Amino acid sequence: MPNKNISLETGFEFLKQLSRNNNRVWFSEHKKEYDAIAKENKKFVDEIYSEMEFHDSLSKIHILRINRDIRFSKDKTPYKNNFGASLSRKKPMLRGGYYMHLEPGNTYVGGGFWGPNNEDLLRIRREFETNDSQIKKITSDKTFIKYFGELKGEDGVKTAPKGFDKNHPAIDLIKKKQYVVMRKFSDKEVFSDSFQKEIISTFLAMRPFFDYMSEVLTTNLNGESVFKD
Repeated sequence: MPNKNISLETGFEFLKQLSRNNNRVWFSEHKKEYDAIAKENKKFVDEIYSEMEFHDSLSKIHILRINRDIRFSKDKTPYKNNFGASLSRKKPMLRGGYYMHLEPGNTYVGGGFWGPNNEDLLRIRREFETNDSQIKKITSDKTFIKYFGELKGEDGVKTAPKGFDKNHPAIDLIKKKQYVVMRKFSDKEVFSDSFQKEIISTFLAMRPFFDYMSEVLTTNLNGESVFKD
């Protein structure tokens, strides 16, 4: 959705109506309206992608479908009540990803490592076990705190992962299974003309975190590249 109040408000009004009429009949009757909003949504994301290309090496845009995957869910409502999109960085050297979630009363921009594979997760944990000074420097920086407050992510275990000391000074970092950052926006902020600019500045504030984590995940504990020449 473009950074114009009318388009943003139209999109949110559609989502509000959808949440009250979350069924295929209603959606089919309002498909043309959705298609127009989805087109604006893609334009909005494309503009952010184009601007971010000046600052980072990106690979692709992924705009999430409005349809829910209900195969294994007790909730059988067929549609999401939000618009979501992600921007991927070019692997294998650049890690982390940018995400935006637009939803009435629950809009946020985030990024990081939601589900690292076992190998990456172990590498991250070993890094923090060996030296957590750099990640603490990044997360205590005033810009990081201004945008994100703190490093977030669910814990993978209650005490300590297997092979780690539960009394280690960095155990709060080590026991996480996710490492993410997030910034929330009110609906008023979403409808402002500066919203798109704020998304971009928020993404840029993630870069020190991403750059550090990319270095960790592309080297071993001796600082040597994991890629063969």
